[in-house]
Amino acid sequence: QVQLVESGGGLVQAGGSLRLSCAASGRTFSRYALGWFRQAPGKESEFVARIVWSGGSTMYEDSVKGRFTISMDNAKNTVYLQMNSLKPEDTAVYYCAAQTGSGLGYDYWGQGTQVTVSS
Repeated sequence: QVQLVESGGGLVQAGGSLRLSCAASGRTFSRYALGWFRQAPGKESEFVARIVWSGGSTMYEDSVKGRFTISMDNAKNTVYLQMNSLKPEDTAVYYCAAQTGSGLGYDYWGQGTQVTVSS
């Protein structure tokens, strides 16, 4: 089992910044990558970013490229999502999720953290 706990959400004005954290514990040796997803009210969940624990390879959803940065601290088993130039359309509940192997699904999810961007 892998436990994921997100933190860092909040209310920010458009153009502002927030940094989300996702602390992983439990069977962390079985992790392959960690991703961030978000779900806005009335919308489907969407992929935001992903980082591979070994090597740090990253990928981003197009609408956040150049504004969001995903990074990791292996010593702390923590992944961060630095969000800059926030827009009202970034408002959503943000979840981190663990992928335990290449090509596998995201099997473990955190409880989510609310991000609200006011215009």
